[in-house]
Amino acid sequence: MARTKPEKEPGRIKQMWQVLQMTRRSDPGIVWYLILAFLLPVAAAVVLSVWLSGDNWLGIVLYIVAGVLAGVLLALVILGRRAERAAYSQIAGQPGAVGAVLKNGLRRSWIGSEEPIAFSPKTKDAVYRAVGRPGVVLISEGPVSRTQPMLDKERANIVRLLPNVPVHQLHVGPDSDSTALYKVPAALRRFPRKLTKAEVVQVDKRLTSVGKVKGFKIPPGIDPQRIRAPRPR
Repeated sequence: MARTKPEKEPGRIKQMWQVLQMTRRSDPGIVWYLILAFLLPVAAAVVLSVWLSGDNWLGIVLYIVAGVLAGVLLALVILGRRAERAAYSQIAGQPGAVGAVLKNGLRRSWIGSEEPIAFSPKTKDAVYRAVGRPGVVLISEGPVSRTQPMLDKERANIVRLLPNVPVHQLHVGPDSDSTALYKVPAALRRFPRKLTKAEVVQVDKRLTSVGKVKGFKIPPGIDPQRIRAPRPR
């Protein structure tokens, strides 16, 4: 029986094209942003080359090459960020969307789980937990009117277990003053740092040992970790 060959992964250029096409569906202006991001460093390099290099053609060429490389790098950075935002917008409002962000969108200094620590089977509202240098951050998923009691209960549990660890709150949901899903990583970084890296690990172990909600998964669909633009080598 002949063996089936594993599907070959697309090349770097094809991956970037797929990311661009996916992003354009929810962000039609992305192409113009990328063009502008590329042209601005190139134009600045041309002006600097004429101003500083004079008749030195080698200097002019080097300035322009540097401008092109800077333009490509800036365009890739913008594409990556807009693509991540587009991916999160596609799962926003679904149960488990916050879990997808915590699993794929946090920096290494944070510890988050795709599974909630509190969950309502009836309304699909949930509360998630992230542990980092600022302490513990509880993130609700759903309307504030329904999730605030859940947040208060979990906050009381954490304060009773770890009275010296700061506890913060974020709301992700349909309310006008809630944090947008794609802004969750940035919102976490704005909290002041209070713990060391070693303390973060110990706090997470202590909280994890208490227990977690079973049988809850992130929503199916696009994994934001896999749609980020490839970094230039």
